[in-house]
Amino acid sequence: MRRLDLLPAVLAAVALTACQKALEAPTDRGVCWHLAKAPDGKVKFNILARGQPDLEHCAAQLEMMRLRFLGLGVSQSEVVGAYQSQFLFLQREGVFTAQSFDGYRYPFMVRTGDGRLAVPGAMPTTPEQK
Repeated sequence: MRRLDLLPAVLAAVALTACQKALEAPTDRGVCWHLAKAPDGKVKFNILARGQPDLEHCAAQLEMMRLRFLGLGVSQSEVVGAYQSQFLFLQREGVFTAQSFDGYRYPFMVRTGDGRLAVPGAMPTTPEQK
């Protein structure tokens, strides 16, 4: 009988969770955004660069920002950004994209042996045959 008493509370909690607005990436054309998280947990998109022709150039802008922060002593190794409704996640392994902040992340760029970013398959894995 006790389980039936908890059912309304569980249903109310699920309903409240479903009502929370999902975080959406800005859709402005050609604008690269950096996602900043405030200490109180709120998030804000800051314009990082305008006139970016594609997702790859936005990822490069985010990587340059990450490297500048490292040069200043900030040890933030992961950066989140957005470009035309796509989320970009810069991580140690490379850059991943997703349609939603909590959605599945697809590999977009990988890190080479020396830490640079490259599109998967763009670099040869074996020396060229002559």
